[in-house]
Amino acid sequence: MLLTRSGLLSTEVIFSRDTGLKVKVYNLSEMAFTANDNEIQLYAYYDKDLLAFETIDITPEDAMDVILAIKWYARYLEYTDMEILPDDPRHNHENEIAV
Repeated sequence: MLLTRSGLLSTEVIFSRDTGLKVKVYNLSEMAFTANDNEIQLYAYYDKDLLAFETIDITPEDAMDVILAIKWYARYLEYTDMEILPDDPRHNHENEIAV
């Protein structure tokens, strides 16, 4: 895995050298985020900051590697206790009903 960075925890992209997997990292404390319905989104807290992870042009072959990429990122940040969440935990999403 590799990482491109424009600033600490802001607009980073994790990408795999071995596959086409790319995952964009958003720090939701610093920027707005609107999920793309065609991509996979996962969430995690880094200390008090909520991070959103969204794939870029995901292919079926790469879908299983998204969790591995986020775990790699957690190790990169030296925050191995990072819990990966399947849903957006922000208050305005609490009352949504999964279909």
